[in-house]
Amino acid sequence: PHLLRFATCALQLHHHTALPEHDRPADRAELDALHAHTAALFALLDARTTATSGLLPATGLHLHAARVRLWQATEHLHAAYHATPRPDRRAGDSDSPEPAARLTACQRHLAVGVRVRQVVTPTELRNGPCRP
Repeated sequence: PHLLRFATCALQLHHHTALPEHDRPADRAELDALHAHTAALFALLDARTTATSGLLPATGLHLHAARVRLWQATEHLHAAYHATPRPDRRAGDSDSPEPAARLTACQRHLAVGVRVRQVVTPTELRNGPCRP
């Protein structure tokens, strides 16, 4: 729990000190970092959900619901990353493929997606998880 508190403090510090320009749109690097954060948080929450569900079913259902919602947030961040203009793209060059070095967000997303398909039903992804 102590490391989680440090991670939370680091996010709060970033929010209050590294983002003085609140009217500046998120760039691809920041969206990639946010996606990495939610993907890592998904992995942590997934492990805690698995460990908790057998012993505390009601708690496990809530954790599962949070896991589904976190995946949905991760998906939106991935989509936002790809919707944000690339700094290396010239006007009219919209069909050029993403450079391989920048596909780490996609690789990370696909890796988490494999786990999501193992623990979340398509109905839960469309309609949200069942309520406890």
